[in-house]
Amino acid sequence: MIAGRGETAATGERGDAAGLRLLLDTHALVWWWTDDRRLTPAARAAIADPANTVLVSAASAWELATKHRLGKWDAAGPLVEGFDALLRRSRFAPLPITATEARLAGGMDWAHRDPFDRMLLAQARDQGMALVSGDAVFQGCDVPVVW
Repeated sequence: MIAGRGETAATGERGDAAGLRLLLDTHALVWWWTDDRRLTPAARAAIADPANTVLVSAASAWELATKHRLGKWDAAGPLVEGFDALLRRSRFAPLPITATEARLAGGMDWAHRDPFDRMLLAQARDQGMALVSGDAVFQGCDVPVVW
């Protein structure tokens, strides 16, 4: 079931000058939308905090659609189909991929080969955002990680 979490924010806008800019890793996004217990209390609190701006990269839509198409994430079908509506309902800001970020992701000196993770790291670095991720691969990558 898709919970559409984040709908309880009192205002139509999220974030202000005092809050954090958070970039959700794909699993954090899915776990938020499906109310999965694997999302830690710290991550939940950060995402739910109306002072924070929560962003979702186009790379997450690409990753979900790709993994669903390949049969690696069968349960992602409804999330892929309803992605844009879920973003709006959650009051998360879509984050497009820029040419600069694509160049950074492709050229970064990092042994990790996953193109989606590389893009999220490039975007977080380029835009000064914290990553919400339980993936240990981001530890030591010079970006704040919320988990």
